[in-house]
Amino acid sequence: MRTITSSSVASEPPQSEAPRNAGQQAFQPFVLQPIPSWKKSLDYAICLATLVITLPIWLFCTCLILLVSPGPLFFVQERVGYGGRRFNCYKFRTMKTGADTASHQNYFRQLQQGDAPMRKLDALDPRIIPGGRIIRALGLDELPQLINVIKGEMSWVGPRPCTPFELQRYDASQMERLSALPGLTGLWQVRGKNRTTFARMIELDIEYARNQSPIQDLKILALTPITLAMQLFEAIASRRSASANLPSPSAVQVQGATDA
Repeated sequence: MRTITSSSVASEPPQSEAPRNAGQQAFQPFVLQPIPSWKKSLDYAICLATLVITLPIWLFCTCLILLVSPGPLFFVQERVGYGGRRFNCYKFRTMKTGADTASHQNYFRQLQQGDAPMRKLDALDPRIIPGGRIIRALGLDELPQLINVIKGEMSWVGPRPCTPFELQRYDASQMERLSALPGLTGLWQVRGKNRTTFARMIELDIEYARNQSPIQDLKILALTPITLAMQLFEAIASRRSASANLPSPSAVQVQGATDA
């Protein structure tokens, strides 16, 4: 084990030539426990056991994305994982090429500073490609992160990997979530996710990091399909609600004529 200090946690470098693991934020150190010996074996076993399910889904998402939207298949983003180590995280691209990320950063600031539920901004987001909302609601966009699992950068179960931008805004009490391998699903996902606050997410991530076990991982994996089904229904309801609140074309025309 080793002690994590401010100099050993990755944060956003001010310049491109800055070290990838340069730390700039002071916080209370905590002891980084070794990754449990059973973790990698369980991850590989689940990869093999679910191959017959994940492979057809992978092929379906690949065909859909390449058919409806020009551009790369994967969205690759730098994330921060176990012990503050940075890595390239893979996702199926569900947004148009060159989509602006400023709205996500502004939304993250609001979530971190307030008590609002951590809902995605997907309902009427024009950046999302056709079919992308369903892929995102079902968590299928995360499937390429099995590449990260095989490389040992992620696990099936663990806290979601944050971005360097997000890490810079963590306070001392939140850094302990880095003491577990990030995962595709986790305790936070099956205990509320979109209905919980940022602070509650951090609490659940730290609770998981302190109490990792094979039984808990299997329980979380068993609950994940139910959680994803609920997310899908919520996404459909949110989409319908947002569409119903849009002004009708005739109302827009009348408003335009009035403004003229």
